[in-house]
Amino acid sequence: MLPLVALVGRPNVGKSTIFNALTRTRDALVHDQPGVTRDRNYGVCRLDEDNHFLVVDTGGISEDEEGLAGATADQARAAAAEADLILFVVDARDGTSALDDEILSWLRKLSRPTLLLINKIDGTHEDTVRSEFARYGFSEMLTVSAAHRQGLDDLLEEVVQRLPEEGSGEEMVNDPNRMRIAFVGRPNVGKSTLVNRILGEERMIASEVPGTTRDSISVDLERDGREYRLIDTAGLRRKARVEEVVEKFSVIKTLQAIEQCQVAVLMLDATEGVTDQDASVLGAVLDAGRALVVAINKWDGLTDYQREQAETLVSRKLGFVPWAETVRISAKHGSGLRELFRAIHQAHASATHEFSTSEVNKALEIAYETNPPPAIRGHVSKLRYVHPGGSNPPTFIVHGTRLKDLPESYKRYLENFFRKRFKLIGTPVQFIFREGTNPYEGKKNVLSERQIAKKKRLIKHVKGR
Repeated sequence: MLPLVALVGRPNVGKSTIFNALTRTRDALVHDQPGVTRDRNYGVCRLDEDNHFLVVDTGGISEDEEGLAGATADQARAAAAEADLILFVVDARDGTSALDDEILSWLRKLSRPTLLLINKIDGTHEDTVRSEFARYGFSEMLTVSAAHRQGLDDLLEEVVQRLPEEGSGEEMVNDPNRMRIAFVGRPNVGKSTLVNRILGEERMIASEVPGTTRDSISVDLERDGREYRLIDTAGLRRKARVEEVVEKFSVIKTLQAIEQCQVAVLMLDATEGVTDQDASVLGAVLDAGRALVVAINKWDGLTDYQREQAETLVSRKLGFVPWAETVRISAKHGSGLRELFRAIHQAHASATHEFSTSEVNKALEIAYETNPPPAIRGHVSKLRYVHPGGSNPPTFIVHGTRLKDLPESYKRYLENFFRKRFKLIGTPVQFIFREGTNPYEGKKNVLSERQIAKKKRLIKHVKGR
């Protein structure tokens, strides 16, 4: 368990910039627009091999306690309550404010070790700033400019001195055996609600307001003896609808989460069917070649007729991915979670299965003998051998001749044959066809003097006969 440092303050004082500077990452979204951060975001500050601690970035606490603002404040309070040290971040350029006073009053009631951190000190008169914040009564005031990495060394030195050896935070270790699951979909289909239901706590802000989640938040989970990393992502919309700069950053973070996951859970809204936006999200998953599970959410609120109509629409609109398993769930009530995880495990096992060269060659041999390729312009493609080319997705590299003429229908036949033989469910399958080249093509065999003399004697002998 590592010591945990929480960054707390009002909106737009630079908490996310400080978080990125301490963790040396770009994990937190940063923009001049207030209120970009909403959920808690955890990272690790590594000083050396043996000395590191956790940092949690929080959303700004504002005067409004209703709706999203209130939920964001609740997340910040939860982070502060579990922290071993709180960095109360204020803005040097704005000076003290009534909201800062309220936040400080709450922090004092919390009775957690707290440091005053004055950010954006660049371009200001430091002594004047310090004198203004002196009324808060802190014995130590730290000044930094996170955007310019000014004062960070002094900050780290002070933080390390005040942290206990054992803390309350658990580091997220990149264990290759931990299954990485990304929950993706368009806005307001219930991704955050589902992650909260699986975790059994209000870890993510879930709201009926579309676009509530702006960042990709990762949370580790152990369930039934297996370890997972759940990634809640921002909703993806069509490019033409994405206008705000912050939303563009959110889209990038979501696409990165899809690339880094092993299984993508595409969430659909049962009450709205399959929309063009859903197809756009599905396209991103297919482009990344990730294992796929389709989860139809809000299933519990439908009548039998509505369920029948939803089933028909899904099978028609998603007919081009028949290998993806579809489950019906209710993120709000938790129904269907067992079936969801069963489908996730099956897709993950198929996507990460390691094949031997002998078994895939045997499969290719049987497929070839059962249904040989058709003749194209009098020539038949020859499939000589195949070997595994990687996993997630399973990739097979086929070698042979005249493979450029191999029809798409035969390539689909091979894919379906391999799927059925190796029981590959929930994952795309990739075939790469490589034609063998003749190493002697374009080269002339140069005869030696002895061969030339022998050839002349043979010609002379034939003429003499």
